Amino acid sequence: MSESKLELTVLGARGSMACADTGLTVFGGDSSCYMVRAGEETIFLDAGTGLLGAPARFPKPPLILLSHLHLDHLVGLGMFPGISAAGQHPRVYVPFCESAEQAESILDRLYSPPFWPLRLGDLESRPELLAMPESLTQGEVHVESIPGNHPGGCLVFRLSYRGKSLVYATDFEHEESAFERLAAFAEGTDLLLYDAQYTESEYLRCRGFGHSTAEKALALRERCGAKRLLLIHHAPFATDERLLEREKSLPEGVSYARQGQVVCL
Repeated sequence: MSESKLELTVLGARGSMACADTGLTVFGGDSSCYMVRAGEETIFLDAGTGLLGAPARFPKPPLILLSHLHLDHLVGLGMFPGISAAGQHPRVYVPFCESAEQAESILDRLYSPPFWPLRLGDLESRPELLAMPESLTQGEVHVESIPGNHPGGCLVFRLSYRGKSLVYATDFEHEESAFERLAAFAEGTDLLLYDAQYTESEYLRCRGFGHSTAEKALALRERCGAKRLLLIHHAPFATDERLLEREKSLPEGVSYARQGQVVCL
């Protein structure tokens, strides 16, 4: 990969729960995880089961940014090859906390007996658990965040590197003020990843659950001028057949995210 490129790999795009089925081979069944590479920097957006498909070694210690604390977005941490390998020292940024001690306490609620045999702090890699700041810089990658709209809270991330940017808006419901805030935040981005878990009819039954639709994704793309749009957080029962059928009506530059897909900016 060129040092000047911002590269995103879809490791998992399934929402709410990981799935395994013969009808999910095109778009994949692993839950939310996206790997971003920029030069020697590696940043993971969320840590669902897709994280198990990540490499075990990196040029520099990777960052893992958690958008929120629902299980489908962090259940991959315990089995991530790069977090169990000695000497890796990944940094995990935890939202909605004020200190490293609080970040550790939050993740220990899942990663400790009886729910898990080891605490993350007991692993050989000695991952560093940190409170997620509003913005941070890793090498030449600048990360900004704003609140999304999801039960319990969720962060939207914007990553910028050498004039390119991507915006990650998972678990987002399109209430008007949140939609306007996101449109401003995502203005001019090269790549927008947006939660499109529901069809319009499904959304009418699931209002308030914290997810959105492809129709709202297209409206957002038009508002913010994103060059490319990936629809993410596929419903557990959205089969390849259903997603391929929906994709037929999408305009150029818009598609449902496929597990294993690589996008270079």
